[in-house]
This record gives sequence, C-alpha cells and structure tokens, in this order.
Amino acid sequence: MKRLGAALGSLLLLAAANAEARELRVCADPNNLPFSNDKGEGFENKIAELIAKDLGATIGYTWWAQRRGFIRNTLRAQECDLWPGIASGVDLVAPTRPYYRSTYVFVTRADRKLDIASFDDPRLRGLTIGVQMIGNDAMNTPPAHALARRGMVDNVRGYMLYGDYARPNPPAAIVDAVAQGEIDLALPWGPLGGYFANREPVALAVAPVHPAQDGPWPMTFDIAMGVRKGDAAFKSEIDAALERNRAAIDALLDAYHVPRLPEPAAGSTAPPPPAHN
Repeated sequence: MKRLGAALGSLLLLAAANAEARELRVCADPNNLPFSNDKGEGFENKIAELIAKDLGATIGYTWWAQRRGFIRNTLRAQECDLWPGIASGVDLVAPTRPYYRSTYVFVTRADRKLDIASFDDPRLRGLTIGVQMIGNDAMNTPPAHALARRGMVDNVRGYMLYGDYARPNPPAAIVDAVAQGEIDLALPWGPLGGYFANREPVALAVAPVHPAQDGPWPMTFDIAMGVRKGDAAFKSEIDAALERNRAAIDALLDAYHVPRLPEPAAGSTAPPPPAHN
C-alpha cells in the first residue's frame, strides 16, 4: 500500500508539474503597435495574456516581422502555435471565431472639419490623400484600389505599411503626416488609425469609410486568431477562451481606440495587411 501510495503521489506531482509547465506559444511582430511589440505593449499582447491566464499557461513569444515568410518561419516551422490578429478569411491557417470586426477609416485634422466618410465625396479630388502601400500593386490596401477606381491617382501619396523597421512604430507615419499637415486625409486600417490618432499632439477625427464593400474590395474584416490547420482541439480551446474573456477583450479594444462595427460577421475574404506565407 505504501508503494502504491507513493506511486500515485508521484503521478499526481508529475501531472501537476506538466500542468504548471504549459506554455502558450504566440507568433508576433516585435515592432508593430498597436498590435504587438517585444515590450508587450500592444493590445494583441494583452489579449494573448488573457488567453494564457485562462488556459493556466505561461506565455512565450516567437518574434518575427510580419512580412514575407512570417507564417513559414513561425506557425509552419512549429516555432509557435497561435497567431493573434488575422482576418477570418485567411486560408493559410485555421482561424478561430472572430473577436472583433473593424474597418478602414478616414483620418483628418479635427480643426479642418472635413467630415468625409465616403469615397464618393467630390471633395476628395481636391485633397492630398495618404494610403498604405504594401509594395505589390495587386496586394495594395483596399482604399488604394477604391481611389484608383475613381481615377484618383495624382493626389494620392503612398506610405509603406511596414515603413522603416529600424524605427519604433513604423506604420504611424501615415497618421503623423495628417497631424503635421503634410496630407489632408489618411486611409489607414482602423485599429492603427484609431490608436495613433489618439496619440498625436493635435486633435484628429476618425471615421469609418463607406461603402463597406467597394466593387470587389471589402473595407471591413472580422478579426480572429490563427492556428495550424488540423489543430482542431487547440482551436476549440482558444475559441472557448475568447468567448469567456469577451468582456475583457472589448475593454482592451476600447482602451486602444480600436474602431469596431457592432457584430462580427463571418465571411471576410482577405486580411487588412496580406498574410505572409
């Protein structure tokens, strides 16, 4: 009996040790606020921490710039297991349930009182407009295509989505340009626009773009987390944790000024930035 008791005790200690040793391995960009950075300051960092706590796990990161090769060198290489902040339609991974829905936005100086929210506003032709550029024209952001469809090219200025990676917050340049009067209006992805607009020294106005679908280009996206295809049990765990932490996630998104549409709706077909395989 003593031996049996000792054996059972050892098994219980081993099980407890394994439970304590669980690690949530997250794939993230080390310089991509408001989403993530290696200081843990992004809202995706904070959401990942909520999920890890919910699962009784510690959190560990594989840092990789979200450029070409991101998925190949992180999820597919088995270096990490969870990629926060993807559009639900990305087919390179298995997406979880969406936990927010956002949109591209118009960002202007509040003192200009432009109040532009539609690509069909005739005043756009007389304004200098900033759009985020990805590099390959076929993969440029939806607002860039919406303006081009209307013949607006000469008054459009491109700001690389990834920017100068040697500097902090490279995607902020497009919002800085509005605050500094270099351009009249910017069209960034909503979470980026909302976050950086609220950090500028001058008041900026942020408004969702319309229409929400412009020709073949959606302007709104359901945002989820990605896991490896075939990892159904882990995906179910993350889905459940996202649901249990919904109120806390909403509070975080509010704190980071993330523009959101009322209800997530499945079916987005492309990510705000492209997914990098």
